[in-house]
Amino acid sequence: MLPPVIAAVDGSPESLAAAEWAAREAVRRDRPLRLLHAWNWHPRQEDGEAATAAQRHLARRSLREAESRVRRTCPEVRLDPDEQVEGPATAALLKACGEADLLVLGSRGLSGFTGFLVGSVALGVVARAERSVVLVRAGEEAADEHLPDGDGSGSTRTGYRDVVLGIDLGDPCDEVIEFAFEEARLRGARLRVVHAWQQPSAISLGPGDVALVDPPERAGEWLGFLTAVLEVWREKYPGVEVVETVTEGRPQSVLVRAASGAGLLVVGRRTTERPTGPRTGPVTHAAIHHVGCPVAVVPHA
Repeated sequence: MLPPVIAAVDGSPESLAAAEWAAREAVRRDRPLRLLHAWNWHPRQEDGEAATAAQRHLARRSLREAESRVRRTCPEVRLDPDEQVEGPATAALLKACGEADLLVLGSRGLSGFTGFLVGSVALGVVARAERSVVLVRAGEEAADEHLPDGDGSGSTRTGYRDVVLGIDLGDPCDEVIEFAFEEARLRGARLRVVHAWQQPSAISLGPGDVALVDPPERAGEWLGFLTAVLEVWREKYPGVEVVETVTEGRPQSVLVRAASGAGLLVVGRRTTERPTGPRTGPVTHAAIHHVGCPVAVVPHA
């Protein structure tokens, strides 16, 4: 059996938006969708059977609401039987992620330019997941994946917005690149590949870097390197239009700007253990907190 796309739901607006996005993604991937409710269970003496029964009732209600929304907004999706999992929620979702083609979680949008609130459970899952995880903000709708209509209004009849890939040319990763190309192919969307570089100081210049001090020359070198890295992927995905961009600046800021107006941002997360334990890294951290479109975090060695 094909592994499903799994959406974690808890009745919140952000989880319902994530379930709808996951349903559309499952159709694009020709995979079933499984709705999952994970709830924290704390074995305390005063809890008893009544508290457990109440929690299960809330779980069933959340799952029914999500299923109703999915069937209404994406009737073509194939639904696996839904699932309730007793927590700790982070551990339960990590286990589910290991069985999924893709795990989709919600993140709550905040007003203005303050970014998006990503709960501790979602952050814990993103930092440790063995499979790709997509974070979807509250309010995300099908039309948001598409380009505006002729009058500027939202539409599902137009083409898809760009998929944006943030790439570190110091450590380009095949898993992350392939995920982005495949997402662009599934949508028939353009893929914009973005690399941010920073002008080195005189102290950090290596023996071969002296001739590259001039920013235009350095940008040209990075662009040539990016083209070379993507050559094999262009051949593998000849139907995907690719736009390559190298920009001087902090990677976090460059990527957040590049994702403005995109349909999906793809970033990587290194799985190698650090002394401080699993973490997302500064670029991925900035992306999942400040980018408005769905963000796919792809783990790699």
